[in-house]
Amino acid sequence: MTRSTQPADGGHAYETTPLLAAGDDHDLSITDPGISEVTLNEQQPGNSHGSHTGDGDDDKPLPVRQIIVLCYARWVEPVAFFCIFPYMPQMCKENGNLAYADVGFYSGLIESLFSLTQMVVMIWWGKAADRFGRKPVLVSSLVGVTFATALFGLAKTIWQMILFRCLAGVFAGTIVTIRAMISEHSTSKTQARAFSWFAFAGNLGILVGPLIGGLLANPVEQYPSLFVNVQFLVDYPYVLPTLVVAVLGLSAVVVTVLFVDETLVRDPLPGSAGAGESAIVKPPRLSTWEVLKSPGVPIVIFAYGHVMLLGFSYTAVVPLFWFTPTNLGGFGFSYLQISLFLALTGLAQAIWLVLIFPPLQHRFGTNRVILACAIAWPVEFAAMPFCSMLLRSANPAGTATFWAVAPLVLIIGAGVSMAFTGVQLALNDVSPSPVVLGTLNALALSVVSGVRAFCPALFTTLFAIGARTQWLWGYAIWVLMTLMAVLFAVVCWYLPDYNELKKQRERQRVG
Repeated sequence: MTRSTQPADGGHAYETTPLLAAGDDHDLSITDPGISEVTLNEQQPGNSHGSHTGDGDDDKPLPVRQIIVLCYARWVEPVAFFCIFPYMPQMCKENGNLAYADVGFYSGLIESLFSLTQMVVMIWWGKAADRFGRKPVLVSSLVGVTFATALFGLAKTIWQMILFRCLAGVFAGTIVTIRAMISEHSTSKTQARAFSWFAFAGNLGILVGPLIGGLLANPVEQYPSLFVNVQFLVDYPYVLPTLVVAVLGLSAVVVTVLFVDETLVRDPLPGSAGAGESAIVKPPRLSTWEVLKSPGVPIVIFAYGHVMLLGFSYTAVVPLFWFTPTNLGGFGFSYLQISLFLALTGLAQAIWLVLIFPPLQHRFGTNRVILACAIAWPVEFAAMPFCSMLLRSANPAGTATFWAVAPLVLIIGAGVSMAFTGVQLALNDVSPSPVVLGTLNALALSVVSGVRAFCPALFTTLFAIGARTQWLWGYAIWVLMTLMAVLFAVVCWYLPDYNELKKQRERQRVG
């Protein structure tokens, strides 16, 4: 499959539109994507192909209220996932009576098993969302994650921690369902804005989760004047943050039940109005293997996994890199400096995603934005050891240059986060049918869960080995990650031409 080379302002930059419609003409919205797309807006710059319904729905405004409530449900998942990170090592040490040297192993084991559990069940949740509806799967997943998170705070042994964490992993249907629903609510003109807010909600959850965990863990010790007489918190020192997260989860359940609309088009009952028409246009349901083999799907899922590999490896390594002394190849930062740099990165990512990505995607198309991020990624990774060398020089000029350059590297480098939203839009574009959107998202997220299962432990270990041996002056990990980023740039050149995909599906239909 060759990459898309269509002009950004021409009529065929198909990477700017997902293969599904958000319109009201439900009979047409479930037809074969190869024939249901009507390019009403082919002559408009930056708007490559039109509504799937052919009735002008490409100009339909984004349902803001639905996007807001879905983003609220979205942020609960990363809050629940990340809230345990600040106290996980201490909780493992106390519950398992472990030596300090063994804490890292069990902490990593618990998180790896969580991600492996997600990987196993993710496809099932996607198929359930395609069969039973988005909303029931979303509600049941939120309920499961809420209670599993609350139970985790009550764990008193390592095995209980593993059990409750894996139970949370079982209810992994939240993100796959919300992705599908946002896709179905958006059009070619609004999808970039919708998924930018989706990504922003996830980043907000990543920020809020650790804050809740760090501020509320072991409250008797942190706030003795308030909680010293609360025996329940003495017996269960880590239950308060999980209970707070559970309350947030229950609020998301209530909001979802009351305000979220179902987006899956259901088959009309036999004999009902429209049943005959639906029987004519309804495409055959595809198996998971057929979805995976569909044109364009394998390379996009590979790119999806690759971009998440880059993201997870950077997230795992960079706090250690900033903390490591300069003579070992780091920045030698204090906890406060690390927090400030993390906050700066998060703010910059939010600006790139919410304010800059939508117009860029509309003007140049998804593939070109992803490719631009892929070209910038190796530069960002290579800049990290360069910044460390400035501090390592131990002279005032080098230090001054570092403080002038490093914040700019973070702010500009945060733009690569647009690739995470971009690959989601690319995934929508290669969907062989709207009715398998949940299954397709589940396949991609299964790959992500597999990557997340091993990535943090592997890359932090490689970083530690490089720092200890001083191989390449302690910068070996950045050489490896730069090469990985270069490979991603190569992969991006082979992202599919969505115009060609449409023609191929048309030929298959006629043949």
